[in-house]
Amino acid sequence: MTDAALVTGASAGLGLEYARLFAARKIPLVLVARRRDRLEALAAELERDHGVTVHVLAEDLEDALAPARIAAAVEHRGLTLGYLVNNAGFGTSGPFAASDPARELAMVQVNIAALVALTHAFLPGMVARRRGCILNLGSTAGFQPGPFMAVYYASKAFVNSFTEALSYELRGTGVTATVSCPGATATEFSLVAGTDRSRLFRLGAMSSADVARDGFAAMLAGTPLAVHGFKNKVTSMSVRFAPRSWIRAIAARLNRS
Repeated sequence: MTDAALVTGASAGLGLEYARLFAARKIPLVLVARRRDRLEALAAELERDHGVTVHVLAEDLEDALAPARIAAAVEHRGLTLGYLVNNAGFGTSGPFAASDPARELAMVQVNIAALVALTHAFLPGMVARRRGCILNLGSTAGFQPGPFMAVYYASKAFVNSFTEALSYELRGTGVTATVSCPGATATEFSLVAGTDRSRLFRLGAMSSADVARDGFAAMLAGTPLAVHGFKNKVTSMSVRFAPRSWIRAIAARLNRS
């Protein structure tokens, strides 16, 4: 039986693009997102165009119990998971003091806690089988503090650091962990976060298809960290050397609408 791939946040944006990349390689899929109608439409498309088996799990990762239900559903279906793409996530914008605390904590649950829970649910099996790939969606935002998107930037700093550390721990096991670090990307993310009119996005965003192809290739190669796009590579290097006061000020300026 061919190992399956599980993709969270698969109903749109990068998750949808990752699902298409796996399907093109005839890899069975488990698609996870909140919107069942979109998942079922995508599943029908992939099954029709690529002849792959696609399982749909409508789950909201803001629910702390969702990862356990997802793991149980995969086991119930008798699937062996060879690929895990922790793509689901969202952001908010504006001053933290004026933010909705429930929304900020929900972001921590989706961007961090659910990612850790799903990784821990499926990683031991991969290690036991001595094969598997984990791809976590980090961000260039995780390389510096982000005033006016403070919790989002901090959540991606966690994902970047966690995945790089995990990659080191997995050396010699046959399993790899990769963190994909895009910058501004043309997806629904910016509309949800309210950053579509920010200076950062007005300076230009990469297409979700290009970012997904680059991240997919990095995952297959077992690359620990992948920064997508020349501009993003230069920016991520520059924050290592510029004064932190400058970095904070530049990020604040870019994040303001």
